[in-house]
Amino acid sequence: MEYMTESVTCTPGHILCCDCGVPISPNPANICVACLRSKVDISQGIPKQVSISFCKQCQRYFQPPGTWIQCALESRELLALCLKKIKAPLSKVRLVDASFVWTEPHSKRLKVKLTIQKEVMNGAILQQVFVVDYVVQPQMCGDCHRVEAKDFWKAVVQVRQKTLHKKTFYYLEQLILKYGMHQNTLRIKEIHDGLDFYYSSKQHAQKMVEFLQCTVPTRYKASQRLISQDIHSNTYNYKSTFSVEIVPICKDNVVCLSSKLAQSLGNMNQICVCIRVTSVIHLIDPNTLQVADIDGNTFWSHLFNSLCHPRQLEEFIVMDCSIVRDLKRSAGAGMISKKHTLGEVWVQKTSEMNTDKQYFCRTHLGHLLNPGDLVLGFDLANCNLNDEHVNKMKSDRIPDVVLIKKSYDRTKRQRRRNWKLKELAKERENMDADNERQYQDFLEDLEEDEAIRKNVNIYRDSTIPVESDTDDEGAPRISLAEMLEDLHISQDATGEEGTMCFNGSGLPWDDGLPEETK
Repeated sequence: MEYMTESVTCTPGHILCCDCGVPISPNPANICVACLRSKVDISQGIPKQVSISFCKQCQRYFQPPGTWIQCALESRELLALCLKKIKAPLSKVRLVDASFVWTEPHSKRLKVKLTIQKEVMNGAILQQVFVVDYVVQPQMCGDCHRVEAKDFWKAVVQVRQKTLHKKTFYYLEQLILKYGMHQNTLRIKEIHDGLDFYYSSKQHAQKMVEFLQCTVPTRYKASQRLISQDIHSNTYNYKSTFSVEIVPICKDNVVCLSSKLAQSLGNMNQICVCIRVTSVIHLIDPNTLQVADIDGNTFWSHLFNSLCHPRQLEEFIVMDCSIVRDLKRSAGAGMISKKHTLGEVWVQKTSEMNTDKQYFCRTHLGHLLNPGDLVLGFDLANCNLNDEHVNKMKSDRIPDVVLIKKSYDRTKRQRRRNWKLKELAKERENMDADNERQYQDFLEDLEEDEAIRKNVNIYRDSTIPVESDTDDEGAPRISLAEMLEDLHISQDATGEEGTMCFNGSGLPWDDGLPEETK
């Protein structure tokens, strides 16, 4: 009888798997990888689906036990948060690699691919790759709960200005919008002489106070009130109040400086005109064109007030105007404005055209005025000036008339204005006709002063067609190059936000603008 034997040849350095007989490289378990995986699952005990909480209002993820953190999609911070959710099961294996698997941003799913290793039978090390699904579940955080309640706050910033005109507040509102300082507010309330900003934390209120100190001349006081306390854990709950006072000086105000302050500013005249209020008060002497900047500390050390109310502005007609070429300057004089021209003018009130009474004065508007032009100014000769600094001055040092700005047809300017501004979402007690007039004054100031305009985001009003300047009477206007295209987000048929407006350069909104305007 013949026996047929089947010989299996083994290559040097290889053995047969004890289960399936496949030639493999020697290992401590003497089993191939496929058989080893069928017997041992090193990912057992690690959950393949985990839930993670996300607040849609503030775009933050919940990190146990009680922290909410800001994480971008597929960021290292979000990956660390996902791994902490399965930290206990992962402690039994060795984590080799972890990375995100791409998912749709609106899918409410996060997928993390994990590579782990573990020692199994007889010291053999097995490596396995698998994916863990994270289900993003919406959950409102505690801070957003307080925001939605609208009646909970821990800090309030009370901004006040003791003046009858709100030009400084309108300017401040645009700065807050430009730099996004309103994003952390719970509520903004407008009252008669200022604004109240409510916050859920004291830190946000302190940040607003620091912003106000950098943008307008201010001083502030801070106070706090104890709400509750826990004597066992030694914790206290306070409500903080920051009272911020803005200097009571607005653009186009006529002020009278103290003799000591005027001397320290280069021997300028005491009667000056405020041409701008930014982080400092910008003053100009209408008799010499000398300019000076006064910061908040200097103002509170040498107080001065506005001499006239904006409602006391009177309309004059220019009868004659001549430019002053050579002006003798006194010793120690300060800086002279290069943007203005000194002029000597004869003016007459439009309400006194049936008389021959005229006024002579010097003005810083010599580059704008011509005979027959209308100009707004204050009649100091017939005004009752109740000011301590004016009472100490000699009568010949007080001008009869101080001219403020050239007058244009307001109705025509409003009709031709093809731009607009954004406003804060604030609660208003009342909105009267005087507030509307003051807002129109602020819009005219933006058109006339480029220095203020560069700090404000001005948006193109598509509802107003672009007109030519052929029939313009010389009123200053804002060019299209200085305007931004407003952002409009429309909704598609599913109700999702889908269409984005593009700016004037043809690029998406975030790509065509400077960083500070995004």
